[in-house]
Amino acid sequence: MGGGGGEDKPFNFLQILCEGVIAGGAAGVVVETALYPIDTIKTRLQAARAGSQIQWKGLYSGLGGNLVGVLPASALFVGIYEPTKRKLLDMFPENLSAVAHLTAGAVGGLGASLIRVPTEVVKQRMQTGQFRTAPDAVRLIVAKEGFRGLFAGYGSFLLRDLPFDAIQFCIYEQLRIGYKLMAKRELKDPENALIGAFAGAITGAITTPLDVLKTRLMVQGQTKQYSGIVSCAKTILREEGPGAFLKGIEPRVLWIGIGGSIFFGVLEKTKSVLAERSSRKAALVEKDE
Repeated sequence: MGGGGGEDKPFNFLQILCEGVIAGGAAGVVVETALYPIDTIKTRLQAARAGSQIQWKGLYSGLGGNLVGVLPASALFVGIYEPTKRKLLDMFPENLSAVAHLTAGAVGGLGASLIRVPTEVVKQRMQTGQFRTAPDAVRLIVAKEGFRGLFAGYGSFLLRDLPFDAIQFCIYEQLRIGYKLMAKRELKDPENALIGAFAGAITGAITTPLDVLKTRLMVQGQTKQYSGIVSCAKTILREEGPGAFLKGIEPRVLWIGIGGSIFFGVLEKTKSVLAERSSRKAALVEKDE
C-alpha cells in the first residue's frame, strides 16, 4: 500500500482494481478461516444478556457460508480502496495523505457493505445457534422477515464499519509511511504484519461499543427488542449499564489484532507478487517490440 503520494507508477485503473480484488479476496479468506472461533466467542459474549450462559461448542458454526460472502466482500473492498486511494493521493497534497486514506477506507467499506451485511447477519445468527446451515438461514430469514431481514442492523453496521475501515487503513498507511521514511527502504513482510496488528488492535478497541450495538440489532430477529440504534443503546445502558458496551472487547481486540497482522501481511505479499508478475510481463512485451 502506498505512502503519501510516494507511488510514482502511472495510474492504471483496471490493473489496480484487478490486483486489489485478488489480494483482498486472498487476505480476507485466510483471516476469516484462521480466526473464526475467536469471532464466534466475541459474538456470543456480546449477544448474551445479563445472567446468560455462553455456549462453547460449534465455534466454527457458519464458516462455510461466511466464506462465500467474505471472499467477494474483501475483494470488493480492496478493489475499490486501492484505485480510490491512488486517485485521492494524486489530488491531495502530501501533508493531507491521511485524509486520502480515511476517505478511501470509508468508500471501500460502503461498497463492500452490500455483501458484508447479509453475510454478517447469516453468520451471527448461526453463531448464536438460531440456524444450522447458511442456506437454511437465508431461506428462513427471508421467509419470516422478508428480504430486509438480511440487512438487519445495516445502519449500525455502517456506523461501526465505515469508521473502522477508515481508521484502520489510515493508521496502517500512516505508520507505513513513517516507518519507510525512518528505514529509508521498502518494508519487509514481518514489518507489514506487525504494523497491521497494531492498527487492527487499536481500531478494534475504539469501535467495540459500535460493534456491540451492531451485534444486538443483527441477532434480535423477529423479537424486535430494539427499534433502532438509539433504542438499542438506551436499552443496554438502562438494563445492563455502561460496561455492557465493552462486552467482547478482549476477543475482539485479539481477533482484529491478529487478523490485521495476517490480513495486511497476506495483502502486501499478494500485491508484491502480482506487481512483480506485471513488471515481468511488461518487460517481455517491451523486449518483443
